[in-house]
Amino acid sequence: MSKITKASRGQHQGKKKLGGPRSAARLAAVQALYQIEMTKGAHADTIVTEYINHRLGAEVDGHQYVEANVDLFSDITKGAWGRVKDIDSVIASNLVQGWTLDRIESILRAILRAGLYEIIARPDVPTAVIINEYVDVAHAFLERPEVSFVNSVLDKAAKANRS
Repeated sequence: MSKITKASRGQHQGKKKLGGPRSAARLAAVQALYQIEMTKGAHADTIVTEYINHRLGAEVDGHQYVEANVDLFSDITKGAWGRVKDIDSVIASNLVQGWTLDRIESILRAILRAGLYEIIARPDVPTAVIINEYVDVAHAFLERPEVSFVNSVLDKAAKANRS
């Protein structure tokens, strides 16, 4: 089972909806950013439209997805991909010597890209909310060391950008 499918199932149990619209938007943005990267940089507008029309709040494979905040989803996905080079340089600066960005898992990059975008571009969202939300997303996809890395990178970026 792919990590995306596994984490997606964590969002719902049968027909029962879990999480709120903003949390669902963040999870969907991470999945969309992952998809953009896996499809070799498919246009973000195309992926956002696909998600809005066919995935957000829809029933997929017998599972009902939580209705996501479409505006937040769109902003995070398009904004993070639009600033991907700047955001990736922040991620790279947090890697241990000898590691490159392509050496970390694609889903980890997607989580960090979304979280860093919000820290940099969404001063209206409290720092603690951003960090907590993306740590929660990371728990759905990653093991403890990678979750700690997400927490650390977002915390450092918040101190550098919001102090």
